[in-house]
Amino acid sequence: MSSLTYDLTLAGLAVGGAAALTGIGLIVTHRATGVLNFAHGAIAMVCAYALRQCVVEWGWPLWLGAVATLLFLAPAIGVLLERFVFRPLAVLGNDPARTLVASIGVFVLLVGGAALVWGQGARDDAPELVPADPWGQLAVVLVLAAGVGAVIRWTRFGRELRAVVDDRELAVLGGVDADRVAAAGWAFGSFTAGVTGVLLAPYVRLDPYGLPLLVMEVLAVAVAARMRSLPVAVAVALGIGIAQSQLTRLHPSGWAAPLVQAVGANLFVVALLVAALVLPGVGAPRDAPPAPVGTRVRTPPGAWGVAAVLFLLPLGFAGSDLHTAVQVPALGVILLSLVVVTGRGGQISLGQAAYAGLGALFTALLAAGRFPGLPRLPELTAPAVAVLLVAPLGLLTGWPAIRRHGLALALATFAVGVGVSRFVFAQPYATADLSLGRPAGFEGDRAYYVLELALLALALLATRALRRGRTGRALAAMRDHEPGASAAGVRVPSLKLLAFVVGAALAALGGALLGMGLRAFDATAYDPVRGLLWFAAVVVLGADNTLGALVAAALLVGLDAGARGGVAAALVGVLAALTGRFPDGPYEALRAAWARVEARRRGVLTPLGVRVRKRLVPRAAAVSPVTAPPHAHETVPTPSAPDRRPPRRTSRAARAPAPLLLAARHLQARYGGFTALDGVGLDVPAGRVTAVVGPNGAGKSTLFHCLAGTLRPVRGQVLFAGRDITRRPAHARTRLGVARTFQQLAVFPSLTVAENVRVGAEQGRRGGPEAVERALALFGLDGPVRARPAAGLPTGTLRRVELARACAGGPRVLLLDEPAAGLDTDEVSALARILRALAAEGTALLVVEHDLDLVAGLADVVHVMAAGRIVASGPPDRVLGSLEEAAW
Repeated sequence: MSSLTYDLTLAGLAVGGAAALTGIGLIVTHRATGVLNFAHGAIAMVCAYALRQCVVEWGWPLWLGAVATLLFLAPAIGVLLERFVFRPLAVLGNDPARTLVASIGVFVLLVGGAALVWGQGARDDAPELVPADPWGQLAVVLVLAAGVGAVIRWTRFGRELRAVVDDRELAVLGGVDADRVAAAGWAFGSFTAGVTGVLLAPYVRLDPYGLPLLVMEVLAVAVAARMRSLPVAVAVALGIGIAQSQLTRLHPSGWAAPLVQAVGANLFVVALLVAALVLPGVGAPRDAPPAPVGTRVRTPPGAWGVAAVLFLLPLGFAGSDLHTAVQVPALGVILLSLVVVTGRGGQISLGQAAYAGLGALFTALLAAGRFPGLPRLPELTAPAVAVLLVAPLGLLTGWPAIRRHGLALALATFAVGVGVSRFVFAQPYATADLSLGRPAGFEGDRAYYVLELALLALALLATRALRRGRTGRALAAMRDHEPGASAAGVRVPSLKLLAFVVGAALAALGGALLGMGLRAFDATAYDPVRGLLWFAAVVVLGADNTLGALVAAALLVGLDAGARGGVAAALVGVLAALTGRFPDGPYEALRAAWARVEARRRGVLTPLGVRVRKRLVPRAAAVSPVTAPPHAHETVPTPSAPDRRPPRRTSRAARAPAPLLLAARHLQARYGGFTALDGVGLDVPAGRVTAVVGPNGAGKSTLFHCLAGTLRPVRGQVLFAGRDITRRPAHARTRLGVARTFQQLAVFPSLTVAENVRVGAEQGRRGGPEAVERALALFGLDGPVRARPAAGLPTGTLRRVELARACAGGPRVLLLDEPAAGLDTDEVSALARILRALAAEGTALLVVEHDLDLVAGLADVVHVMAAGRIVASGPPDRVLGSLEEAAW
């Protein structure tokens, strides 16, 4: 027994060593570039194939193939990726959503390229670089970990690396070559990926899909180390590897035995689920939310008519062509689920393939009478019941999405997809001897295709309905700016759950249709790699465009059916990898290129021609809208409220006491060991303007967040009209009557100005066209600008849009975080008049502002904060007079 334990430990060390290499590479790449490299497994697969090509196909010596693969090819892949894929993204701001899409695009490109070059069949003759004895692999891991740790801690490059990680822009200003640091990080990360691939290839079946997924499962190692600690990553990898190997000795019995064995054989997947769903999310919070993954892509004129003709065209096909065509509408329904979750809701979802597979599996089980607790159902009824069963399971990814964003949400959804694949689809107790028939009357391919088209039309209507009306505007607001949506009163958690549940239902319907089209449940059709391909395809063709989902479905099915497998993946991968160069998508890139070509075709006047034209054409007529300065057509009248302006306040002290609406009592807030608020108390009475001033770091923003509901204090109370609202979230406070604005603009770019304001009216205390029109008129937005999208408008106009949205809900308390930021002198004066008018109507205003002139002319009471406390309070003339010499 001891000998068996020792042998299993050695086997576990071998597996854990390979996992540790993956963790080291992911951590170094992330620390150097901020990118979580989803393509790590694909790079490992390519290097394993390359070594096999050199040694087995070309007959090179093993050492020469290893040198060419690990010392030249692998680092070269990393340098090329940094230079041509991720450096353009760094120029755009290294947004997590875009870098994630690009990383997945590289993964899909390499997988598709490998399938094209080496075929999709599995190979079992990969050369063995290191003997099966795990001590060699363990030595490689420890040497690499120690070397990387020493470089990061004690060398100049390590200091530069830490500087780039902390603040890339500041490091560049300090003379650090951030591009060189990033290239080195990518080269080393790709080298470790190559080592991992060549070490694992002899012990697993080498194919373009299996090895990348196997490597991606050990993402848990890097996540558990918080993407920072190399020792923790190595320890976790070795521990899981040994535990997984030791569990193979167990031979449980009973009904749960297959599931227990599956868990024991997939401990890295279990660790990934725990790390992604239980541990805190990867990535530091940002002041501004990341850009949404999917943006609105304009549909070319007449595109829907062309699409309708193309989708009806297969009705004239026969034989295998029609058999292939029946997959397109089914896949289109699955991809529409991504339009709902990612395009409409702005949430990253890498696990939609799992819900599609569950829809197919449940349909097969229900039709066969094998679903526990339910009788056998007809094939036409089984998909509907399967959709009802799968839809609530959307909470598996929807619930983590409530508090996770960006990379953390991507990991959580990917972990769910991998977990379903390993513990459900790959287990014979659930999928053995399953066949999937078609509904009665639709057995033929042509009749079944008509049924699919009808269900696709219903799915399109449901998806388009989520763009319109109150729910559509709320979803767009959440996608564009989640904190701003919450501040406008949108129930963000409920809306996220709705998006994931509807997405799961659509994916289940599409999966059931795909399974019945193929007449069998095929687990490989719903594996996690397939889900990454679907996600990338939808995003690059326009995640908020339903037509883009249909085009993606046709491309994915048509290219692989009409050519060698892997063409579709390679094409989608190229488009996704070029996200940094074409951030608005391929259609907009082509449209812009065509516009440049058209501009060159037009005649260009010579200098003499320009002078002649100036003499012949009057100056007023020579001004063209094309040559007008940016935003010239967006100029709107300066906002004012002459009919609502209050009398001039000559004596603040003589005013009658006002009822107290908002109050803070003994608020304490901490960040780690730092005390940001230390027993702060504050009163915000109705009909008064209360201002909070102080130097940076005084605690003003923390106090503001506690009052707005975006931060919960560790002690103290927040009272609204005498009611304790300390534990109420931001959207609930907005519905009570506490609205806020943001220091950094919180508008919804994809909505028009009027729709932005309407979101505030619908989600606030009062909704209706009267409230919208009143707010638009108050802030001078009731002209032509009301119909313009918020994207691209000047800062001053956007500041008024945000204020109008906050006021449209009829708040009793208005919290303003530096409302004058980005405004010129005239705009600040107009803003002050409007705020006085609001206060005169009884609204309680709290202003956090650095502009002391604005505070002096606006506030009734000023509170001065320093070191987390209020150190002075009183009328502005007295309080601000004592601060004239202060420099903030």
